[in-house]
Amino acid sequence: MSSFSDAALEKLGKYEHLIKPKAPAEMFPLQSPQMLQMLEKSLRKSLPESLKVYGTVFHINQGNPFKLKALVDKWPDFNTVVVRPQEQDMTDDLDHYTNTYQIYSKELKSCQESLVSSNVINWKQHLQIQSSQSSLDEVIQSLAAANSVQVKRTQCILYMMPQTARKLVPFLVDTKNLCPESGEPKAINQEMFKLSSLDVTHAGVVNKFWHFGGNERSQRFIERCIWTFPSTCLLGPEGTPVSWGLMDQTGEMRMGGTVPEYRGQGLISYVTHVHVQAQEKLGFPVYNHTDRANKIIQKMSHNLHHVPMPCDWNQWHCVPL
Repeated sequence: MSSFSDAALEKLGKYEHLIKPKAPAEMFPLQSPQMLQMLEKSLRKSLPESLKVYGTVFHINQGNPFKLKALVDKWPDFNTVVVRPQEQDMTDDLDHYTNTYQIYSKELKSCQESLVSSNVINWKQHLQIQSSQSSLDEVIQSLAAANSVQVKRTQCILYMMPQTARKLVPFLVDTKNLCPESGEPKAINQEMFKLSSLDVTHAGVVNKFWHFGGNERSQRFIERCIWTFPSTCLLGPEGTPVSWGLMDQTGEMRMGGTVPEYRGQGLISYVTHVHVQAQEKLGFPVYNHTDRANKIIQKMSHNLHHVPMPCDWNQWHCVPL
């Protein structure tokens, strides 16, 4: 028989949450436009480390064309942000192009706790995690091991375009004494090449030459990006794309390429320059990445005055064992 009176038990129940050890809270989506705009402003203060998430949230606030959601561990003083698709869009367990998460965290320990205690990441699927924070590697490797998931990490050089860098990270441009204006690309044969934008029917050629593509699911992802976001291409004498650049759901310029027979003519440099100018005119933050071994694109980036970031572009490709 309890030695507490009913009134005392009622009072104890009222304050039970203060007595119990507090478990990490579930991450929750930000619903209102005001909250999402506040999140964008807050992430801007953490650039360049927050770039991949910042770029994604920026486009969520531009109408959310990819139908993504942003989740936080608490509000307004969040530690961790995860951007991911809606559950109903992640029906193919093998489609890691769609099943992609962008993560930024101010505090790695709380990030791990939040991701352990929530079901934000569906580890039963093939998936990708992207971030401009290399320090997340330990957290992701630990979570993947706990969920019997194999991880392949890709680290690349991250660039911000000159005007974007001047606007978002002026301290980097100043400290590195970099030119804030875009470099000019080499002139191209305007009679041979026609400036255009990609059509969904061009997805096959983009997919064929995309380093991360070459399969049916990547082609569907490229089709969706062409359908949803701005793109730039040069059409050759046959009327088909010979060089192109395309934006993904994070606002990054990706999947750029030139068909082999037209390489070495400065076409990708021209396409990149035109694409960047168009996006920056719209007020979009523009950035991209390149493989550390790709010296040709690094040289192009240098000539166009792209600003190398002190942090890396990271992608973790996760496959359940």
